[in-house]
Amino acid sequence: MKQIAIIGAGPGGLMAAEVLSKQPGLVVTVYDAMPSVGRKFLQAGRGGLNITHTKPMNEFMAAYGTRRAQIEPWIKNFGPNDIRNWVQSFGIDTFVGSSGRVYPQDMKAAPLLRKWLQRLREQGVQFAMRHHWQGWSNDGALVFQTLEGQKNIEADQVILALGGASWPHLGSDGQWVKYFEPDHITPLLPANCGFDLAWSAIFQDKFAGQPLKSVALNLTDYQGRVWHQKGECLITQAGIEGSLIYALSAPMRDSLLKQGQVEAYLDLMPDVSLDKLRQRLNKPRAKMSWSNQLKRAGLDAMRINLLRERLDANAAQDMQKVAHTLKHFELKLTAARPISEAISSAGGLTFESLSEFSELTTRPGGYAIGEMLDWEAPTGGYLLTAVLAQARYVAQHIVKQLA
Repeated sequence: MKQIAIIGAGPGGLMAAEVLSKQPGLVVTVYDAMPSVGRKFLQAGRGGLNITHTKPMNEFMAAYGTRRAQIEPWIKNFGPNDIRNWVQSFGIDTFVGSSGRVYPQDMKAAPLLRKWLQRLREQGVQFAMRHHWQGWSNDGALVFQTLEGQKNIEADQVILALGGASWPHLGSDGQWVKYFEPDHITPLLPANCGFDLAWSAIFQDKFAGQPLKSVALNLTDYQGRVWHQKGECLITQAGIEGSLIYALSAPMRDSLLKQGQVEAYLDLMPDVSLDKLRQRLNKPRAKMSWSNQLKRAGLDAMRINLLRERLDANAAQDMQKVAHTLKHFELKLTAARPISEAISSAGGLTFESLSEFSELTTRPGGYAIGEMLDWEAPTGGYLLTAVLAQARYVAQHIVKQLA
């Protein structure tokens, strides 16, 4: 019997376990530092488990940016439609939301995880929880710290699925980087993250926690590339976050790291041209107050207060400046929020340190999958799709190798 060790009980590790445990002659054990499996998976599903996306394949693959070439074989092998069919195999229907994102019918992660674990146990998968991986011993055994002390475990094949460094309280703390050669690691960075921005105390008190809807984000990154996207974001005590910010967080983060600043601004009225906005604002005011004049032009309370963040009392009376500020509201971002708060992380093991099938060049029989690798993707199901697809791709390769 061949011993297969999978370290990490997130979606990648569980998918690899599902494929491998179907094969006779393999004993599959999933190890994890946490007391229970899939903690980050469950957390991600609290607002609705977004499993994949329905974009045309070329647009879908474009979400992986410079890593498209490495990731495309995984997703050609197991793509968005395959993931929907896989979820259906548990008796769980899926549906497509208005944005093209795909969800389980009840939008929850827990029912899917329960049925998944039942399938894995029926296929003979063993689970060893509270096993914190601490690298390899001198003779190549896997070293774990457990409640009973250190354990050294031999395995014929190893799949590392340890995650990145976001939400460390759920298990992915990024501590695994110290067990690899430094030149095989790209520093871990926050991805799909918020940013620091200094709001006034008055604005914070009024609007922190509230969404800013129907806006467009425009930026020019450190390489001179221009980005534009519409959506909504969320005002926070520390600054700004939300789906629109996450979508362009990578170029904003990289620009801040490379040059200490990023040229980014919001169009607070993207569906109204500058000329039309000027016309609205320049209508005779009579005895109408400044704020009522802006409300008449279609501004809500948040937009009116955003103007106060940028314009002093005198400038606010100049409707040309008001119109320009509404169409070009500068985001004075100072830093990305900490990686522990980010939805996911960038950086990790370089693809140059791995074979085509994600085998470690320095550890034959050892593989790394998922967020451990140096790639990132926006929210929208892209991250989960690639993690599940790679896990199957690598597990199927191991099956062929052992056969």
